[in-house]
Amino acid sequence: MAQQRVGVLFGGCSGEHEVAISSAQAIAKGLTQGANAEKYHVVPVYIRKDGVWQFGEIAAAVLRSGQPLDVPEPDDATQTPSKLPDPEQAAQIDIWFPVLHGPNGEDGTIQGLLTLMQVPFVGSGVLGSALGMDKIAMKIAFTQAGLPQVKYLPVTRAEVWSNPCIFPKLCDRIEAELGFPCFVKPANLGSSVGIAKVRSRSELEAALDSAASYDRRIIVEAGVVAREVECAVLGNDVPKASVVGEISFNSDFYDYETKYTAGQADLTIPANLPETVSRQIRDRAIEAFQAVDAAGISRVDFFYVEATGEILINEINTLPGFTATSMYPTLWQATGLSFENLVDQLVQFGWERTASRKD
Repeated sequence: MAQQRVGVLFGGCSGEHEVAISSAQAIAKGLTQGANAEKYHVVPVYIRKDGVWQFGEIAAAVLRSGQPLDVPEPDDATQTPSKLPDPEQAAQIDIWFPVLHGPNGEDGTIQGLLTLMQVPFVGSGVLGSALGMDKIAMKIAFTQAGLPQVKYLPVTRAEVWSNPCIFPKLCDRIEAELGFPCFVKPANLGSSVGIAKVRSRSELEAALDSAASYDRRIIVEAGVVAREVECAVLGNDVPKASVVGEISFNSDFYDYETKYTAGQADLTIPANLPETVSRQIRDRAIEAFQAVDAAGISRVDFFYVEATGEILINEINTLPGFTATSMYPTLWQATGLSFENLVDQLVQFGWERTASRKD
């Protein structure tokens, strides 16, 4: 049986470029070990920070080194490089495995391109990716699915950067409806980028201004005293949920530095929870997955309010971090699915999803 050529597509234009390289290294390694070595041939495809696609030895070198390429200074004498894949090299790939975290990677844009190319790929399509990325649209979908969540208010950049009459009224409304502490988040950035925990009017004003510099859509969420737990989902139309894991940390909240600095956070897998609570979390993770029409892979994050027994959904991540120590593969490892088998199944679910789109 001929090997399947898997295009591991990594890097990208977001602030999570380096994280995407690390995830791609782990996935490529998993696809070339054990029984997978006979099934798959990895074809690295790298997108530079300026959006230029790189194939061949350049992409392979970045994958080996883990270091992003420097973007060359523009030169008027040279032709602007194309920011689309080379058709001849792209045609050599049987199935694509996007590993592009954040905007321009997990928001439906690259999925739209791959769909237009009419090629198989791993993970959610345009709708699932877009809903999973935009925190406001995501929460609307969760509301329609009947999933309990914290109180929140959607805000636009136009409201924040408005005349002196509108902005104070916006802050008044947030204070009255959500109170302090609350969290201000850009709606379309991943990995806690641009998020601030605020406890006063002055902090709220500064956080809204900061979030507006990242995104034209902003979400403000009420703070809650709760344990942060996560569940991994795998599959397409009949998805399965992993055991539940818990994240604990000493920082004020699970920010970017805490998330990606070794030793800043502890993972407890499985989480020390009553079985009834764990079961509810697993069930709701699948409901969330289906509510946004996700496919293949997702991690769903929850707040467990121990004092009241409430389980509140926080968000879904349709392309979670995928290093060997990331929460998603670690949860499946604890559920009995090895890293090698996990990436193998994801490729197979990619083929399955492609077949279903043709029905």
